[in-house]
Amino acid sequence: MDTEAVTIVLPLPARVLSPNCAVATPGGRFAKAAATKRYRKLAREAVQEECLVGWGKASVAATFYWPNKRRRDTDNAIASLKAAYDGLVDAGLLPDDDYECMQRERPVFEIDRDHPRVELLVTRLQ
Repeated sequence: MDTEAVTIVLPLPARVLSPNCAVATPGGRFAKAAATKRYRKLAREAVQEECLVGWGKASVAATFYWPNKRRRDTDNAIASLKAAYDGLVDAGLLPDDDYECMQRERPVFEIDRDHPRVELLVTRLQ
């Protein structure tokens, strides 16, 4: 049985997308909203380039390639990808990003000083 999967490559999420980033000012809220919109669009366009639609369920495994060896919080890393998950739904790949349609794997952290990024391996589930 062939497994249908696609790897979506995105830049690392903007710092403002982290749940730990304070956005108490109006300017901070606007910055977060703009960053969310941009990141969601990047994910949507990446899926559309692959011409994939209509998967009912999928697992998503995120590999973060950080520019340094700092300690990272896995929960914050996953939360910072919320806009990317929404982009997968916007593109029509999945009907929703809830637990029934999207299974999120524990993220993996790697180092790539020259090309920091996050790769989402999206695998279709039957």
